[in-house]
Amino acid sequence: MRKRVVITGTGVICSLGDSPSDLHASLCNGMASCYQFDESASNGFRGNGSGKIGSFQAESYLKGKNLRPLDRTAQLVVSAAKLALDDSEWAPERLSANPAGLVLGTMFGSVHTIGKFDRHAVQQGPACASPMDFANTVINAAAGQTAIWHNLRGLNSTIASGSASGLAALRYATDLIRFGGQKAILAGGADEFCFESFCGFERAGMLHGSDEPGTFPVPFHSGRTGFVVGEAAGLLMLEERESALDRGARILAEVLGHGSKYDCSGGERAARSIACAMQEALQDGEISPEHVGCISASANGSVGTDRDEAVAITSVFNGKTPAVPVTAIKSMIGETLGAAGSLQTIDMVETLRGCTLPGIRGLAENDPLLPRLNCSVAARDIKRSPALINSIGLDGNACSLLIAGCSALS
Repeated sequence: MRKRVVITGTGVICSLGDSPSDLHASLCNGMASCYQFDESASNGFRGNGSGKIGSFQAESYLKGKNLRPLDRTAQLVVSAAKLALDDSEWAPERLSANPAGLVLGTMFGSVHTIGKFDRHAVQQGPACASPMDFANTVINAAAGQTAIWHNLRGLNSTIASGSASGLAALRYATDLIRFGGQKAILAGGADEFCFESFCGFERAGMLHGSDEPGTFPVPFHSGRTGFVVGEAAGLLMLEERESALDRGARILAEVLGHGSKYDCSGGERAARSIACAMQEALQDGEISPEHVGCISASANGSVGTDRDEAVAITSVFNGKTPAVPVTAIKSMIGETLGAAGSLQTIDMVETLRGCTLPGIRGLAENDPLLPRLNCSVAARDIKRSPALINSIGLDGNACSLLIAGCSALS
């Protein structure tokens, strides 16, 4: 017998706010992220809208302990975990008596710390390499630091599935609760903005081409050229439903189903892979396509990946596509990599609570070369129906998650 999995709390740190309601309101108002790009560390590369969250200060969220062991990725995750634990009413006393786990998705982990450690060791000699940095040169460092900080004594795992890692972490945590005997797991994703990752994307020609201030890539637009790189952390508290009800928890939404596929070839095969992931999620949740109320697309402004996802959505909904509203919030938050799927899920929880779906900023009309989608160009009212969330990795991973708002629970 599989257990039912519900969402009882969320925590987010991103460029559009540090609360789910602020994030959702900003998205519905069509606000684009305000990132700070460090020109002094860019080695001549231009920002193209990419950058760090300028307002983030870990001290605002984490008090009473030494922050020095935490690099930026860990600070983002530990802060988001604090917000999610508070939102789900998992106080330190409850954590001491009831072990909760953590599943974190990330594309690069602490790649900046890894680069800095290696540079110091090579350029200045091994004696100048920081032992404190060394502790953060493994991809699961942020998850471990978060567990130590918040006394998360349950399962601790790190998922690395490229930019689909955040949604992959939610999938994995869901099955651990369904079938693995876990009662409560914080799950989601995070990635920092740093020169090392930005440089790789820039040299690969994957970034948004405009240098004009304030411009952002527009998913599904005929003039799209690539994405902008951001940073964020987003975590959701997943719990076994009966356990959550027993403790009197506020239930925000339920995870109905999920699916995952992989294909790195692009084009028709990649579109089929994305479609299969969506179909798996619907079958797992025992929901037919016509009952899906809206879709949060993974589209980020990439020429090929946006096309593949549009083709996949059309094939899954088989003529019903125009009736299903589609949004793509990366038109406003950028590509936050491992955090992207968790931010989409957090926003979708807010969407289902308020029945308002954000639009796609800047999308006046769809690319005529793409299949016709019912893209939201501005915030719109929707029905309280199950919602599908897609996360398409830059490396070929495709994940889909199906959730329902609390009014649909029974």
